[in-house]
Amino acid sequence: MITITDKAKEKITHLMQDSQLGADYFLRVSVTGGGCSGLSYNLDFDNEEKKGDQFYEEKGIKIALDMKSFLYLAGTELDFTDGLNGKGFAFNNPNASRTCGCGESFSV
Repeated sequence: MITITDKAKEKITHLMQDSQLGADYFLRVSVTGGGCSGLSYNLDFDNEEKKGDQFYEEKGIKIALDMKSFLYLAGTELDFTDGLNGKGFAFNNPNASRTCGCGESFSV
């Protein structure tokens, strides 16, 4: 399961409202091969369930994870930062043994 900080929840809600997405949309969090550390994080809005999706709700945000991503992301915290050192979503993943400098990819 992924936890979402209050700042991340605010940003996700704002993005969904700005995009005028209906109540049938949810946040899809996934992991794909690539990036400088081997695996990359992906965030998208989706309204179509895929075979093997795991759904749950965190702070009112409906989240979908495929089984492969669930194994890599269990226990991860999704945060949003808007500080001087960068702006964007940040994954605090306890399963990652190494991350790249930008925080967008990792390895286990």
